Amino acid sequence: MTQVPTVSIEGVPQPLPEGLVVLDVREPEEWQHGHIEGALHIPLSLLPLRRDELPDAQTLVVCKVGGRSAQAVAWLQQQGHDAVNLDGGMLDWEAAGRPMVSETGRPPQVV
Repeated sequence: MTQVPTVSIEGVPQPLPEGLVVLDVREPEEWQHGHIEGALHIPLSLLPLRRDELPDAQTLVVCKVGGRSAQAVAWLQQQGHDAVNLDGGMLDWEAAGRPMVSETGRPPQVV
């Protein structure tokens, strides 16, 4: 199996660098409760159908803990994308106190 490029939360600059695309591959309900502002939301199951929505730029892929995003990164790399998996996903993002936004009208949280 090919090694999936992975970065831990400590390796992600804050604020995020200009031009970095954040791709969130969680399900819509998870996204609504809390996500990274400016992230692109494409659930993992829809990624092959919506691949053309992804800009050709370095992409940080996130899910809840890193499993789905690792699958997405492996697939994106096969398609020629420069993608990196966030190990620990949104749980580590939240634990590190990184900013999130919510669509629910309540404080953002990872579900």
